[in-house]
Amino acid sequence: MIEKQIIMTPETHPLTWRLRKDKKPVWMKEYCSKNGYIGAKIALNTMLSSELIALISESGLKGRGGAGFPTGLKWSLMPKDNLIKKKYLICNADEMEPGTYKDRLLMEQMPHQLIEGMLITAFALNTYRGYIFLRGEYIDAAIHLRKAINEAYEANLLGNNILNSNFNFDLIIHTGAGRYICGEETALINSLEGKRANPRFKPPFPANVGLWGRPTCINNVETLSNIPAIVANGVSWYKNISKSPDTGTKIMGFSGRVNNPGLWELPFGITAHEILEDYACGMKTGLKLKAWQPGGASTDFLTNEHLHLPMEFLSITQAGSRLGTAIAMAVDDKINMVSLVLNIEKFFARESCGLCTPCREGLPWSVKILHDLEQKQGKPGDIEILQQICQNLSPGKSFCAHAPGAVEPLQSAIKYFREEFEDGIISTMPVDIQPIAGIQPNDYKIKFI
Repeated sequence: MIEKQIIMTPETHPLTWRLRKDKKPVWMKEYCSKNGYIGAKIALNTMLSSELIALISESGLKGRGGAGFPTGLKWSLMPKDNLIKKKYLICNADEMEPGTYKDRLLMEQMPHQLIEGMLITAFALNTYRGYIFLRGEYIDAAIHLRKAINEAYEANLLGNNILNSNFNFDLIIHTGAGRYICGEETALINSLEGKRANPRFKPPFPANVGLWGRPTCINNVETLSNIPAIVANGVSWYKNISKSPDTGTKIMGFSGRVNNPGLWELPFGITAHEILEDYACGMKTGLKLKAWQPGGASTDFLTNEHLHLPMEFLSITQAGSRLGTAIAMAVDDKINMVSLVLNIEKFFARESCGLCTPCREGLPWSVKILHDLEQKQGKPGDIEILQQICQNLSPGKSFCAHAPGAVEPLQSAIKYFREEFEDGIISTMPVDIQPIAGIQPNDYKIKFI
C-alpha cells in the first residue's frame, strides 16, 4: 500500500506545517518567516489577560497530555490577583508514556512554537517564570530548546519588557531523572522542587498551591503548541478544522508491526481505520490486527470492531477505553496477550512511586500471576484474582491515577482474550495446593486494608 500524500498548510496543519523535509530544527529566522511569533505579538500588544483566557475557553482546546481537561477552564482556575507576584507556568515535557513520542517531535523540530505558546500562556496567567520539565533521555530536545531559548532572549521574546509590553517572563529547562509518575502534575512539582516524585494530596490544587507553594499552571507540550495558532487565526477557524465536537487537530499515529509506523497531524473525528490503512499503510504482510491501544500503554485494548470509531475523547471512552495520547499501538495476531500484558505490567509495577498500598502491592502481585500464566503454571482462580486486583485498583481506590491506568490493559485483555489466560492454567492441580473443600476458585477475594 502506498503512503498517503499529505499536503500541510497553515489552515489545516497548524502544528506541523512549518516542519522541514530534512527534519532539522526550525530556528528563529525561519520560524519568523513562517508567521512565527505573530500570535505572541497579537496577545501581548492588543489583548488583555482575561480576553486570552476567554478566547482559549471558547476555542474548546483540551489538554493533549492524555486526560483531555479543558485548557481554558484550567487557566481560569489560576488566581486573578495581580498582587500575587510569583506565579509559575510548567510545561510537562516528561512524555514517559510507552509508545508515545509526539512531544519529542515538536520539541526537536519546532522548539520556537512551544516557546511562543508558553509566552502567550504566561502573559494570560501573569506568570513571571516558566519551566520545561523535560524527560532526561530527550538529549536532542534539550539541546534544541536551549538554543531556541537563547535566540528568543536575544530577540526580546523572553526576559524583561517583552515586545515593549512591560511583561517579564523567564524560561528555564529542567531535565527529569526518568520516572513515569512525573506525568502526574503534583509528582512533577515535587520532583522539580528536588523532592521524591510522589503525588500530593489534593486539594489544595496546583492552581492555588503549586510549585514552592505558589499558584502554578501545568500544560502539556502539544497543548501549549496549539496556543499561537488559535490566537493568530481565531476560534471559528480552529473549530472548523475538526470533524468532531473536539476542536482542532491532534498529532496521532500508529506503532507496532504496521508498514509505515509514524505520526501525523490529523483532525479530530478521523477514524482509527483511516489512520491504520491510509497513513500507517496497514499491517505487515502475513499479519492481521488482533487488538489496538488508542493512546499509550495505559489505555484499554480495543479490537477490530472498534476501528470504525472516530478518534475523539467521547467515542473512545464510550467504547471502554481512552483516547489518551492518540498514539495507537497495533497488536498483531502472532502476539500472545498474556506475554504482552506481562511486559506492560512489569513497567507499571516498576514505575509505581510506592506511596499507597493498592498500587505498591497490587501491581507486583499481578506481575507474579501473569508470569505464572505465561509459563503455563497458573492455578485455578488466578484469572479471578487478576480481575479482583483490577477492581481494587480502579479509579478512586488509590492515591493517584497511576494504578487505574496500569490495570486498564490488563482488564481489557482478560475481557477480550480470556482464553489465552485460561491456556496458562494447569489443568490438574498438585494435591498440596488444592482449594480448601467447599471453596471454589471464583470465591477467592482480595481486599486491601
